[in-house]
Amino acid sequence: MKRFFCSSNHVGKRLDIFLTELTGLTRSQIKKAIDQGRVEVNDKIVTKANYKLKGKERVVFSPLPPVELDITPEPIPLDIIYEDEDLVVLNKPPGLVVHPAPGHLKGTLVHALLYHCNHLSGIGGVKRPGIVHRLDKDTSGLMLVAKNDVAHQELSQQFKERIIKKQYLALVFEIPKGKTGVIDFSLGRHPKERKKISIKTKNPRSALTSWQRKETFPHSALLLCEPQTGRTHQIRVHLSSIGHPILGDPIYFRKSKIKQIPLKKVRQIFQQIPRLMLHSWQLQFIHPVTKEDMKFEAPLPADMKEVINSLKQVADA
Repeated sequence: MKRFFCSSNHVGKRLDIFLTELTGLTRSQIKKAIDQGRVEVNDKIVTKANYKLKGKERVVFSPLPPVELDITPEPIPLDIIYEDEDLVVLNKPPGLVVHPAPGHLKGTLVHALLYHCNHLSGIGGVKRPGIVHRLDKDTSGLMLVAKNDVAHQELSQQFKERIIKKQYLALVFEIPKGKTGVIDFSLGRHPKERKKISIKTKNPRSALTSWQRKETFPHSALLLCEPQTGRTHQIRVHLSSIGHPILGDPIYFRKSKIKQIPLKKVRQIFQQIPRLMLHSWQLQFIHPVTKEDMKFEAPLPADMKEVINSLKQVADA
């Protein structure tokens, strides 16, 4: 059981959002707890997630009991960068789905982690045990996983407070004019295509991404990107919005743009790119138990290196 005090700063805020920000749980988990009568405001049970706080209220939250996992562990190889009794830092390969979902009920990172760790934090729910954050299927690189509930709650809070720093390497279409930049466009679901995220949305949420140009190649550039917020598809949509979509992006990069490139060899390289050229390169956080500063780095995967080397050869020709 957890107790919180609602100050005047929270007046008008929805109850489910208030608890999501303070507990590290997802909105859906909070809503389920509210629906089950597990939340009290000033000693009265509240069963509406959209209840608006009035200020100077006492909120009591009883977390949902742990749910027994129904996922069968699978011996899928993992590239473990670091591990202790509280957490795992791993280098996710491209093509590996993070958690079970329709169309991907087997062979996910969660299946692999359960085989490797035997147990994980249950806060993420049955299908997302230990998952503090996620990467898209075709994004490679560093991920952080919690092995117990204490670590999960602490790391989730660090993400919410933007203490955790993540840096990505993205190979983008064409060369940005400046060497650095900041993209400050709110994001939300596309008004018509629900699987897409857009800057033109009816329900915008603030999103901020800074970028730095690392290298340039014919009709492309390698950017170092640091998202200050953690919105779905944030880097992909933000870079596309400034005219530099990530190469290989099946959603936000129009392949028709490749035809505009005068160099035949560059067109061929772009057409053969196997997947989204986005890599979670660096991860920095405070250890949830020891409070030690932790910093990890994952080198570019072979497929991204191959594309970059091919572009360099064109430039040197």
